[in-house]
Parts: sequence; C-alpha cells; structure tokens
Amino acid sequence: MSDGFKVATLAEMEIPPLPGTPRWSPVRHHLGVEAFGINAWTADKPGMEVIQEHDELGANAGKHEEVYVVLAGRATFTVDGETIQAEPGTIIFVSDPGVRRKAVAEEPETTVLAIGATPGEVFVPSNWERSAPAFRFFGTGEYDKAFDALLKVHETYPDDSGVLYNLACAESRLGRTDDALDHLGQAIEDQERFRELALTDNDFDAIRDLPAFKDLVEADEPG
Repeated sequence: MSDGFKVATLAEMEIPPLPGTPRWSPVRHHLGVEAFGINAWTADKPGMEVIQEHDELGANAGKHEEVYVVLAGRATFTVDGETIQAEPGTIIFVSDPGVRRKAVAEEPETTVLAIGATPGEVFVPSNWERSAPAFRFFGTGEYDKAFDALLKVHETYPDDSGVLYNLACAESRLGRTDDALDHLGQAIEDQERFRELALTDNDFDAIRDLPAFKDLVEADEPG
C-alpha cells in the first residue's frame, strides 16, 4: 500500500471496553492523523451514553469545534439543552466549545464518529488520548502490558496528569503500591477531578483501605 494513504475499519481499531462503557475506536491514533482529532464510539445496548456529557472548556479540553456523525443505530443527542433525534447519516456540528453535549444510544450497536480541532491552531492530542495504547490492555486484564505502554508515554510526558492517573491504576492492579500512590497523588495535585474518579475506580480496590490512599482521595472535613 502507498505511504500516502491508509485503509482500516472501526472494528479492527476497537479497544475492549470496561464494563458499562461504549467501545472506543481510536481512529486518530490508529491511522496517525495529525491535523485533527477523530475517534468513534459504539454502544452495545440502548440507554448507554455513546458520547459522554462534556464541553471543550476544561483543563483537559482543547476548545475544539466538534462534528458528530451517526454511522449506525440511533442516538438521542442533548446539545445546549436541546434534544435531537439522530438517525444514521445525521451530522451535528458544535461550534461553541462551551456548549454541553452528550449522546445516548437508542439501538444496539449505535456508532458515533467524532471529529474535532481548534480553529487556527496546530492540533495537539488531548491528554486522555495519550493513554490510548494502554486502554485495550485494561479491557483484557493484561495490566502488565498496560503498565509498560503507559510507562513509555510517561517518559515522554512526565507531567501529564491523565497518564499519571492511568499509570497509577495499572500499578495498583500489579501490586506496585508505593508507585501507585505516588503517581495518583501527582495526578490529583495537578487536577482535582482525579480525586473524585479514584473514589469509585475499581482499579484501586487493592489499595482502597490503606490510610495513605484515604489521605489522598478523601476530601478534608469542614472545620
């Protein structure tokens, strides 16, 4: 095949999902797209969020314009409080990064393609996407491989809080308790949202009862 193009299917890109989450096809990472973000999510059953509620203004966001394309099934989008019934072929363009949006599957195997970038700026992959090489191993329970993949990313982006958090998840699963606590603490220090995530994340079940973990994730009592 020519170096000038690539061909792939969403199915061959799919990462085994965690329970209750849609399947993710990391299109940008798989194809090596550099100009814009592009990913796809597939919901196994009706009622599952195929696009998680979010805006593009947070610390991890890129203030992107985003286009959503329903490839299969049906989805109910909620955009800026307005409900949109989306059949296959429906395209929704969200130009305002501050607008909240989400999509819920109405049929099994509902697939939504999301494309985004910031106008006038060089595209930079989002922090969570840097952990993409490891996510398939969390889905299969191969935590040693997840750790190896995340460690490589961490060496390149040592201050990326998303990578630090996911690295801590893998370390907890592998019994690397001190490393898990250290990296989780760094992630929380950089972004407070990781404290709330860690409270219910099953990856930390092995260290959840440790005083050091409780000190990290439990909010201070009002004085």
